[in-house]
Amino acid sequence: MMASITVLDQRLYHYIVQTGQQHGLKPLAFTLSASGNGPAYLYLAVACLLVDRQVDSLFNAMLAAYLVELPLYFILKNLIRRPRPCHALVGGSASLEPADKFSLPSGHTAAAFVMATSIYFIYPEFIYFAALWAISVGCSRVILGVHYPLDILAGALLGIVSVILSQPFL
Repeated sequence: MMASITVLDQRLYHYIVQTGQQHGLKPLAFTLSASGNGPAYLYLAVACLLVDRQVDSLFNAMLAAYLVELPLYFILKNLIRRPRPCHALVGGSASLEPADKFSLPSGHTAAAFVMATSIYFIYPEFIYFAALWAISVGCSRVILGVHYPLDILAGALLGIVSVILSQPFL
């Protein structure tokens, strides 16, 4: 069963990478991936604090969720130790050099889903935009060759669960 999932994951990875190349999606993937970098969240939080008083709630929700997500992310990444596709697959290559050598779960995707889910709790009217952005960040990581699709799914679940687990502490 696990071997079948791995084969399906690798095939889907190759399909997404090839589709991204055929349609010239790498520049967009770089931009989307960069929007999921850590400093972008800090800039967004500060900008929002200047605009809306309710952002205090968003900032606190994000902070609490990241305090749950980050330790879980590091524990999972170092327990699972799944090599990145750019390092593990024959002919695998990345459009950027990843920060570490393990791929499961995707940290960019987990962080993006922490943000999107936090937005849902504070500003539910923006969930479609936030979810589309978070999904796009995850897909960009596959297009760039640094994650398998299953890494993205695991990152999304980690981000969502982290927000849900942190809610009672707010």
